[in-house]
Amino acid sequence: MEDFEKKNNNYKIIMLVLITAFITFMVTSISFYNYYVKSGKGITEAIVNNDIEISNQTTELDTKIEVLKKCLENSYLGDINEENLISSALKGYVNGLGDTYTEYLTKEEYDELMISVNGNYVGIGIYMTKDKNDNVLILMPIEGSPAEEVGLQTGDIITKVNGEECNTMDLNIVATKVKGEEGTTVELEILRGTETFTKTITRRSVVIKDMESKVLDGNIGYIKILSFDDGCGNEFKEKLTELKSKGIKSLIIDVRDNGGGVVADAIEIADMLTPKDVDLMLTIDKNEKQTITKSEEESFINGMNVVILTNENSASASEILVGALKDNNVAKVVGTTSFGKGVMQEIIPLNSSIGGALKVTIQEFRTPNGNVINKKGIEPDVVIEEANDTTEDVQLNKAIELVK
Repeated sequence: MEDFEKKNNNYKIIMLVLITAFITFMVTSISFYNYYVKSGKGITEAIVNNDIEISNQTTELDTKIEVLKKCLENSYLGDINEENLISSALKGYVNGLGDTYTEYLTKEEYDELMISVNGNYVGIGIYMTKDKNDNVLILMPIEGSPAEEVGLQTGDIITKVNGEECNTMDLNIVATKVKGEEGTTVELEILRGTETFTKTITRRSVVIKDMESKVLDGNIGYIKILSFDDGCGNEFKEKLTELKSKGIKSLIIDVRDNGGGVVADAIEIADMLTPKDVDLMLTIDKNEKQTITKSEEESFINGMNVVILTNENSASASEILVGALKDNNVAKVVGTTSFGKGVMQEIIPLNSSIGGALKVTIQEFRTPNGNVINKKGIEPDVVIEEANDTTEDVQLNKAIELVK
């Protein structure tokens, strides 16, 4: 009897092990099926720099897209360009966030963005932005560019590109349509005040200047930063070193109509002008983690009087520099309140299975004192409106008066 019970117990143990193994196998198989087959993991895995795993929670979106696709294939009269549909779907998906600065970039748009950041491209030579009414605003034509040669001016609004209305277009789309192959032409409809006119402009290679510098009467150094392109921190140091060798006693920095650029270069310039170990910028990420960026070098200007000029088009990286200099009492701010773009974006390149890149808002930045910039801007210490009835630069004149 004892032997029978032992055998029976052994039999139960063996059966339990077998059943457990079978259940484990089934669970693993079902999980494998759900992960690799239903989610399409084995076919459509996206890799963004490092591996990013795709969950099976895209099923609802996939189903809805498939329904639309079948309806179009069955009913749509015209030709269907699948690549265009996919790009538009990706753009629409990201646009659903409602964030002005987060967007999906096609490969062409991403390539153009990298070209402009690196400082040269083929086009007509203008800095553009969207104003608060969603108009495409010309910040300024680049010196010696086709745009300058045909008389385009700061403040002009581009209403049409080659006959297409562009006030509802994404800015990157407008830029794509304005740019093109060297030697080709683009027709722009321009609104200047109440006057509307058209200009046909021939595209060519344009070298973007980051900044201009000179010595003003009274041994005043003047540096105008046109854009914070990659490497402009080094260029600023070269310009400032040259001005100091000419015996300047004070400095005016002009970031009017500067729409921003590479944050690291703005921080590099702020570091040159502030004492060592002071706060330059406060950033906050999606988890509410706060990070303080501090200056690492001694000041390069040794207590020199400094004024920084701003206007309503001074944005992003420009506001980082203005905030750092204002809060650390290094410079007086003269002009009008800045634009108010106090969020930073990261460019995430996507691999060939998707293509293009994702420009995504990752952080809010504030001035060293914790003042909010986004949608508020930085108020100047001395408010001076730009004069429309004269060619005299009243803001620059006030800056000269202050540094003297």
